[in-house]
Amino acid sequence: MGIEQNRIPFSPEERMADLAERAVLHGLFEGRGTSRREFFHLVGAATALAIIGEILPMDSLKAWAADAAGKPEKTELKVGFIPITCATPLIMAEPLGFYKKHGLNVEVLKASGWAMIRDLALNKQTDATHMLTPMPLAISMGIGSQSAPFVMPAVENVNGQAITLHTKHKGVQSVKEMKGFKFAVPFDYSMHNFLLRYVLAEGGLDPDRDVQIRVLPPPEMVANLRANNLDGYLGPDPFNQRAVFEGFGFIYMLSKDIWDGHPCCAFSCSKDFAISSPNSFKALLKAIIDSTEYAANKANRKEIAKAIAPKNYLNQPEEVLEQVLTGVFPDGRGNTRTVPDRIDFDPYPWHSMAIWILTQMKRWGYVKGDVNYKKIAEEVYLTSSCRDVMQAMGHKAPQETMKKHRFADGKIFDPERPEEYIQSFAIRRV
Repeated sequence: MGIEQNRIPFSPEERMADLAERAVLHGLFEGRGTSRREFFHLVGAATALAIIGEILPMDSLKAWAADAAGKPEKTELKVGFIPITCATPLIMAEPLGFYKKHGLNVEVLKASGWAMIRDLALNKQTDATHMLTPMPLAISMGIGSQSAPFVMPAVENVNGQAITLHTKHKGVQSVKEMKGFKFAVPFDYSMHNFLLRYVLAEGGLDPDRDVQIRVLPPPEMVANLRANNLDGYLGPDPFNQRAVFEGFGFIYMLSKDIWDGHPCCAFSCSKDFAISSPNSFKALLKAIIDSTEYAANKANRKEIAKAIAPKNYLNQPEEVLEQVLTGVFPDGRGNTRTVPDRIDFDPYPWHSMAIWILTQMKRWGYVKGDVNYKKIAEEVYLTSSCRDVMQAMGHKAPQETMKKHRFADGKIFDPERPEEYIQSFAIRRV
């Protein structure tokens, strides 16, 4: 791209290369008695640039300028996570080198619970973080915390949860038999909470009146089940499999048997970070998507289990993590099951997923009044950013942002009719 071509550079890389070329030519001709225009007219533009190229490596300078345009503003980053398999892409990106591959030095910081993750993010003690997919929606809307605009450019995992019950309840055959149970979920604004409520309500129990649901950090669920403080929980892995491993819990239902392909956890950050450090944000998103695609390949699951098992990451037996990630596992009922997509990895953040989450917030009274579902989904779930990066990295990505979602009970969620969907439920708070 020469300055005499009269073409406006559009991308940041093109603009930086153009500025570099102009600066070099200005330095060569300024104050030397012969104007740049006269020199180019005398020998011709192509010859002029060739002569200058012999003196200064113009291509190298332009390449350097283009590289500078995309260079991360910050390379030392802190990313928060909860020690669960849902965070696999974000965690494994450190030991398996995906952050370094994209020019970043990332410290992953372990948090004990979701309230801590939220507070670290709001207080800017982390640059980005592992979040439950409903969390950036709730934080952006100021529900359950101070309002702060957050964005979610990528989902970390789909499926990957389960309803685990104490072994004393092995005789339970239906939801109606769970009346009076004490359950735990990891956070109010979680797919765990909304999926548990969905199952209970569709089974004829009011989740606010017929059972007790309390919030517990995932690492505390197993101990509370063992101590008989809980009858069960809908929680993330590996804590479902850990209860089976220790012999006092069994897997009643996988979350994929409620909604196959449901979102669970995600990569999120403040809108301020994405705007103030756009190159760092893009590099981080590239690393996460790269790592997520690697995790999606089931041939890599045993390697990943070994990488994330150590104390500074999940601090879990490698055997338990392999059972979760490979989908070959004992269920605590005396069976060995093979479910390859018990947990899976797909970064694409469908707007329709966000709208379903918002309908559940309204259904159960977490949000009051009118909700502009589509607007909120588009502002928080950065589908186009994810698509652009996926395509640039050679991965396939959907062109649509919305689709209908089918649940295992046969119900179909149409994101174009959210209010009608809420009203279709017999048990609801609105």
